[in-house]
Amino acid sequence: MSDRRTLILQAATRVIARRGVRGLRVEELAAEAKVSTALIYYHFGDRAGLMRRTLEFISERAERYTEPSVSPRSDPRAHLEQMLLLELQDAPTVKENSAAWGELRATAVFEPELREQLRYSTYEWVEYAAGLIRRAQEAGTVDEDVIAADSAERLTTLVEGLSERWLSGSTSLDRARELLRGAVASELPLPGRPGPAPAPAAGDRRAGAQD
Repeated sequence: MSDRRTLILQAATRVIARRGVRGLRVEELAAEAKVSTALIYYHFGDRAGLMRRTLEFISERAERYTEPSVSPRSDPRAHLEQMLLLELQDAPTVKENSAAWGELRATAVFEPELREQLRYSTYEWVEYAAGLIRRAQEAGTVDEDVIAADSAERLTTLVEGLSERWLSGSTSLDRARELLRGAVASELPLPGRPGPAPAPAAGDRRAGAQD
């Protein structure tokens, strides 16, 4: 990626984190990146193209700052836990990236052109986490009865929710990380230890209420 493109994408991420996607105007982005509007259109075609590439940029940057020190081959369970915890860091780049990601996800409700790419980015994240859980099961550090795909989806969903609560001031960073560690322990019990009980079916809940 050229330096100019990178500068523009960095600027777009900053603007989205500060003002939201709806507050992103090409003219304001040009001023933020200190480039011409013509250069933005040259590199990204239109606003939709800019949004798609910004989402890719945010995903790739998150992969870099969430790279654990533990190898996924030597300890996949610890690798997964570190990867998730690194999403919650009191660092400017992490906070900016997380805020922009949340804005893009919220905007996808109203802008369908973002949904497919967002769905793909989420799918890759969940699949990578599920793969680590399966490796941990093979290594004997996660109970074999855990359904990897379900636990991976719940844990990544929790990370997004905790990030939003922390960034909005609804909880502290320490509390968010504490809750995440507890969720990992609950979702990924060691062999022979009980995990979370499955939720009752809707009919069972109604029957229980009637009793």
